[in-house]
Amino acid sequence: MTHWFHRNPLKATAPVSFNFYGVATTPAATKICNDLRLSRTQLLELFTDSSCNPEMMKNAADFYFSLLQGFILSLDDSSQECKLRYIQNFKWTDTLQGQVPSAQQDAVFELVSMGFNVALWYTKYASRLAGKEDITEDEAKDVHRSLKIAAGIFKHLKESHIPKLITPVEKGRDLEARLIESYIIQCQAEAQEVTIARAIELKHNPGLIAALAYETANFYQKADQTLSSLDPTCAGKWRKYLNLKSCFYMAYAYCYHGQTLLASDKCGEAIRSLQESEKFFTKAEALCKEYGETKGPGTTAKPSGHLFFRKLGSLIKNTLEKCQRENGFIYFQKVPAEASQLELKANYGLVEPVPFEFPALSAHWTPETVAAFDLTKRPKEDPAKPKPDEEVKPLKEPNIKPQKDSGCQIS
Repeated sequence: MTHWFHRNPLKATAPVSFNFYGVATTPAATKICNDLRLSRTQLLELFTDSSCNPEMMKNAADFYFSLLQGFILSLDDSSQECKLRYIQNFKWTDTLQGQVPSAQQDAVFELVSMGFNVALWYTKYASRLAGKEDITEDEAKDVHRSLKIAAGIFKHLKESHIPKLITPVEKGRDLEARLIESYIIQCQAEAQEVTIARAIELKHNPGLIAALAYETANFYQKADQTLSSLDPTCAGKWRKYLNLKSCFYMAYAYCYHGQTLLASDKCGEAIRSLQESEKFFTKAEALCKEYGETKGPGTTAKPSGHLFFRKLGSLIKNTLEKCQRENGFIYFQKVPAEASQLELKANYGLVEPVPFEFPALSAHWTPETVAAFDLTKRPKEDPAKPKPDEEVKPLKEPNIKPQKDSGCQIS
């Protein structure tokens, strides 16, 4: 399923030296600054390293975050703010806003921005793994889990850390509620796609597949609606993807619901359900073309070229023809003028985000180390001299070439 998933670009950031000459007054304090600089650089390098796996990412992210939290957390667990929180300025771009960054002199801004990129990396890792020619069952589980981990990180940032920012988030930026909520929902929907592919391959009950497909279509529709008030030049392409996936899984839902109706001798209703499936599939095909022609941030997925996509078209056609034959020979039932509204509820296979917490504070942070940062030695800044909005270089992401499509078979 190479390029089956749409992916927005990674956030980019300006280098941070953590050089607090004169402020860090002991070797232990200086060592923390050096470790912060090195671990940040290494983590950023892993984002674009195609050989990086979840274990490597978790280890690198945990090490950096455990050090960074010394700028945020109070050592005595009191509600008092850490004196180092506002010592360093951080610049980050946004996935939909090009290369002009947002800047905040706040370690919490760095924590949530880097955390956001870690979540994005898990979605890109899942997409890359899903694109392998012969994906194994274990790899499919990794795809599923990576998407749930990403959803959990986004959710934790939204609920526990973004509200702590002093500077309000600008509209259309990554940390705004609409965008981060859409990322959460998209991760859940894509993880459920893996469940559906597995259920189809193992020939599970059509009723279960129909319900899962219906829930997944609703996830995509909700993600699309969440972005509806954003500027179309930024979010238009992403929304086309969400819309086409919603239509595609509604087609799946009506198709498998039709099979369930036929098995219950409701052939007339089955025909109408298959006709509705055909309608949604045709709409999904048209949206694939529109999506491919829409300019905007991110990689361009190519769903209509996939065997998984084309198989559904054949399945709808064959099942509809079968229902029409059976109705002409056996049932002679009237086909309803309107398709019944689907009210399917999946009891199994629904995806919840994996709960996420940042790692504990590094043991290198002690009361003595914090005290060794003398903020009175900070150089004075000239407030009358505004800093220009400099562009930040984008992260060079690996170019993953499509492999021969296997129709998402899980061997």
